Amino acid sequence: MSYIEGADRQQAWLLPERLEDYVHADNSVRFLDAFVDSLDLSALGFQRATANSTGRPPYDPGDLLRLYLYGYLNRLRSSRRLEREAQRNVELLWLLRQLRPDFKTIADFRKDNLQPLRAVCREFTLLCRQLELFGGELVAIDGSKLRAVNSKRRNFSERKLRATLAEIDVKIEGYFQQLDAADAIEPNAAQPTAAQLQQKIEHLKQRRQQNAVRLEQLQTSGQTQVSLTDPDSRSMKVGQSTEVCYNVQTAVDAKHKLIVEHAVTNAVTDMGQLTPMATAAQQTLGVARLEVLADMGYYWGAQVKECADVGITCYIPKALTSANTQQGLFGKERFAYDSEQDCYRCPAGQVLSYRSSSLELGRPIRYYRAPVSVCRTCALKARCTRNQEARRLSRWEHEDLLDQMQQRVATQPSKMKQRKALAEHPFGTIKRGMDAGYFLLRGLEKVRTEMSLTVLAYNLKRAISILGVPKLLLAVG
Repeated sequence: MSYIEGADRQQAWLLPERLEDYVHADNSVRFLDAFVDSLDLSALGFQRATANSTGRPPYDPGDLLRLYLYGYLNRLRSSRRLEREAQRNVELLWLLRQLRPDFKTIADFRKDNLQPLRAVCREFTLLCRQLELFGGELVAIDGSKLRAVNSKRRNFSERKLRATLAEIDVKIEGYFQQLDAADAIEPNAAQPTAAQLQQKIEHLKQRRQQNAVRLEQLQTSGQTQVSLTDPDSRSMKVGQSTEVCYNVQTAVDAKHKLIVEHAVTNAVTDMGQLTPMATAAQQTLGVARLEVLADMGYYWGAQVKECADVGITCYIPKALTSANTQQGLFGKERFAYDSEQDCYRCPAGQVLSYRSSSLELGRPIRYYRAPVSVCRTCALKARCTRNQEARRLSRWEHEDLLDQMQQRVATQPSKMKQRKALAEHPFGTIKRGMDAGYFLLRGLEKVRTEMSLTVLAYNLKRAISILGVPKLLLAVG
């Protein structure tokens, strides 16, 4: 029995096969080609979208855009890898009509068209909306940390800088002591010479000066961290460790797990991201009412109210952050609020009535307290409060919105399970399936564009899986 044999490498092809024959009708590159053709590159702001009548002709930005879309769709994000693939990849030979741009041209195209590339991502999102791939009823918001081009050793906080300065001072003092001892004893080949010790001292003094300048700049800027390679990146907690990252936010539609909106920030937590992401998703979907799922990292009363004011209903579990709970005492969650009587009822059944109001950080707060005589004689006082007089509770003016939200979360536990399935699916695909769990570019603006290309590739993969290439071709044709 013989093996299946290939063609002879020395065979001359007098009538070579067409390149067209290597690209099937349902190949994704056909949609990439048609999608780029459907875009108005000049209106989107691409440089050289209109060729000059004189001078050396540039590459068509549409061709370079096709190259990048193909690259991000196929785990090829580096400009040098894209250069190599353009010379040997049959699909790219077809897509670019055998153009072979060098890596510098490829890299400069992305660098010079940051905003237009983000606009292309939005154009495809709008196409998905036109194709009714979004349900427009429920979205899940979540954030994930993607590594930046900056090592932990080149990221400093004020605490780390002060510790480094103290460590350098100890080393310098130790070298000075060795220097003094070297003058009193005979030279020893195993010990560093006075000249070598002096050289080490000078090196440490230079390091100390550099770190002192960084500490001064950090204190002057009002920032909490400074990164040397990528100044916009920040050290963030990732699992049980820390990495220098960016915080990527996504809003994922429940119908097909497509990403409706995304954002990149260097905020180390998700706090404060609820309103921007939820309202952006609502505008993109073009709906008046929207349900939003998020984890307790987004819990912020003021933003929940802002969402409610524009027709967004939030489902966010409340984190138990009460100091009393942490000390083993009754937390606020153990007290039942009576909206009709405007009072709280404690675990012992006593009433905490309204006493006064004030402003805290610009928020109107109402205070409730039980009668002192009742609290002092209560059998549960030792488990309730350490206040010598009586237990006191505070209530935000719009806390009824938070109570209603907690009621929704408690009565619909399936929503929170759905949140996890929706929000984490795209990040898992992006980090594992697309090998895009880290950034290649530096600086917040460039990273945002890189993320837009990644989101576009993710949505494109989903759309092709759902509809197929022929239907997508009809949509842009």
